[in-house]
Amino acid sequence: MSNTGDSVYFSRVRKEILPLLPATPGRYLEIGCGTGETLKHIRAQGLCSWAGGIEFSPEPAKRAAEHLDFVQQGDVEAMALPFEPASLDVVLCLDVLEHLRDPWAMVARLGKLLKPGGVLITSLPNIRHYKVVLPLLFRGDWAYQDAGILDRTHLRFFVRRTAIELMQNDGLHVETVVAHGIKRWKLKWILNQLLFGALTDHLAEQFLLRARRV
Repeated sequence: MSNTGDSVYFSRVRKEILPLLPATPGRYLEIGCGTGETLKHIRAQGLCSWAGGIEFSPEPAKRAAEHLDFVQQGDVEAMALPFEPASLDVVLCLDVLEHLRDPWAMVARLGKLLKPGGVLITSLPNIRHYKVVLPLLFRGDWAYQDAGILDRTHLRFFVRRTAIELMQNDGLHVETVVAHGIKRWKLKWILNQLLFGALTDHLAEQFLLRARRV
């Protein structure tokens, strides 16, 4: 991936998660925070009273530290997370879990950091997307890429059911699943509407999930 591509990747503002956030301000932690732009945007909306991040890449972590309350750089699976149990209101894990060696263990660890009623919000790529399934079915093609669903750095792959199973973990209850990446009023969206949503899991590029600590 080019430096320009890297810069865009680390600094994206994930506005699509805004409808999933609690309405009252709280303590936020983002795993894979990049340069911290998503948390910065959430804070500007008045939804965040404290913002912390964990970031693997040194340069984005350094930039995130300029406007977040706390940033720790390193491999989140190898580090001790410096937070008390039940001390956070929201944990964001966006396009991260598929890169981890053991995302199930990570979800369990993060769930323990949430206060009762707190939420873990994740995004996971959908391996059932037609651009993956059709080349595999008709050409035997499973070609890794620099970005996207078949990003060569992905270690784990999920469909809707297994994404929910991942998040339904150790005191967490999945309450919202959003199929993301289906553009409204485009031909594929119209066809899916005519088929009463039968193609949703083949058209969604990723799933956004919100799980609440019970």
